[in-house]
Amino acid sequence: MKRIVLFSLLIVFLEVSAMSQDEGEYLFGYLIFPIREVDRSYNAGFSMYVPAWQLLRHYPGHLFQSGLPGTWMFAQYDGPAPENLYSDVEGGLGWWRDTRFPTETPKFIMGGVGPNFSEIANGPAHGWGSWEEPRGLYGVAQLSPWLLFPIDGLNIKQGASGELFGYGYLALPLTEPKEKTDGKDVPTGNNCWTLFLNTKNFKGPVAFFTPYFWSHHYLSEPRLAGQLLDSRPAEPNRAVQMETQWIPCRIGRDKRGEYYAKIAEVLFPLNHDDVSVLLHRDTVYNKGALWECVESWFSGGPPCEGKIDERGACLRQFREGGYSTWEIRIPMGEGKEKGIPIDWNAFASPLLIDEFTYGYKWNYNLATKNGKFVVLPQYYRLENKEDEKRARWVPITPDEVPAETGLLELRFERPVEGLPEPYTTPDDPRSCWKQPGPVAGPFKAYLGDGSVVTYYWFRFADQPALLNAGLTKDERERMQERVERIHRMWTKDREYLPPPTIGELAELDPAQLVMPPKGLEVGYVPIATRQELAK
Repeated sequence: MKRIVLFSLLIVFLEVSAMSQDEGEYLFGYLIFPIREVDRSYNAGFSMYVPAWQLLRHYPGHLFQSGLPGTWMFAQYDGPAPENLYSDVEGGLGWWRDTRFPTETPKFIMGGVGPNFSEIANGPAHGWGSWEEPRGLYGVAQLSPWLLFPIDGLNIKQGASGELFGYGYLALPLTEPKEKTDGKDVPTGNNCWTLFLNTKNFKGPVAFFTPYFWSHHYLSEPRLAGQLLDSRPAEPNRAVQMETQWIPCRIGRDKRGEYYAKIAEVLFPLNHDDVSVLLHRDTVYNKGALWECVESWFSGGPPCEGKIDERGACLRQFREGGYSTWEIRIPMGEGKEKGIPIDWNAFASPLLIDEFTYGYKWNYNLATKNGKFVVLPQYYRLENKEDEKRARWVPITPDEVPAETGLLELRFERPVEGLPEPYTTPDDPRSCWKQPGPVAGPFKAYLGDGSVVTYYWFRFADQPALLNAGLTKDERERMQERVERIHRMWTKDREYLPPPTIGELAELDPAQLVMPPKGLEVGYVPIATRQELAK
């Protein structure tokens, strides 16, 4: 009875919404990718290739939030997971409401989630909280000496149109396990989950979540000790989905009382023979892929070249199927919402391009080709509005939209918004940003998103994230020695992740590619300290 009443209220709200064209309506949902399960021993990390492209024709303002195809990397357990615990790595390509310098082109963030969203770490100096009360701002340490990680997220080169962005996380033993954390009898593991990229202009490791980002929560919640990603392996049977939280939409009504909707121009890339490749070569790894080689190297064995040993890799296969949960959501007041699904299958069909490549083909009677993209239908008519189970927004062509709805003249364009606040880092001479502080800088990087990043070069072990990682000076020095080996051996012009077998690789914004100053080629890293709108 409650659901019927709520659905009846939705119809009433539609009448008000149709007359006022309320700004609360929006498109929300997931695209679900069907993947077969693999052996649970492949628990030392993953990589995959996803396309980078502009999802909307025009950036619609800071309510817009959507990921491109991505995943959630949770800890693996031998039995049931601990109760009342949510913690994972769920970053990727996309747009977020707190992005300060957004464009139509996506950015990449790392997205480490502390227990039950107590903290978020998105990259070096980027996360939740303030510098007085950081909640993830120190959770990620820089590893690469050749790639600057802007505070607002890694920039893809402007104009990306479906090229493949290769990324993943593999655990590296850059530290040693510890029996104590901040002097307390709770452990810290040594899984340094490290971001690896494969793009057209950069390949290799970039940055890593410090084990302390996870383990310091044990101090306040001892029940979680040993249960987070600092010491647990990664679950290989991850979900892969495309999560869209807000795309603008408007509803109108004709003289007969029928309801119509218009959504912003949504684009998908035509990046393989007039179809859209959305996920390619989702691969999971066991410790033989990289960890064992690195561990042996650090223990006195032969140098590890850093390239993934594919004998320790398993490609996840796709199944037939997959589906969409996209729906138009309407606020009902008092924080409640109700959604009616759109008929996604009318214009899109799942497609297995091969057993390791998943995408969509399009019904071009409803969707429209436009250069390197397909534009999804913008107009929809509500059918079966009195029946909650059968109600659907059905795609229609523009000539089927009555003029009196006002939808044909409606345009979704970039709104005028206030100037973004700059990102800053502490300037107190007594802070970890100044003591011991950088060894070179400042330098400037002018990005395609219209911002300028100020950065300095820090000795790896003296970067602020590691000064806030629960490590002694001796422990940081041991890390320094290991990373100097990596800098010498793992050069930027080599392959690391297994390459794609179709398509072209995406490019990073070249302004982020940096060269260490003379004498700082080994053992030093670039750290962004400020990002602001370029004048």
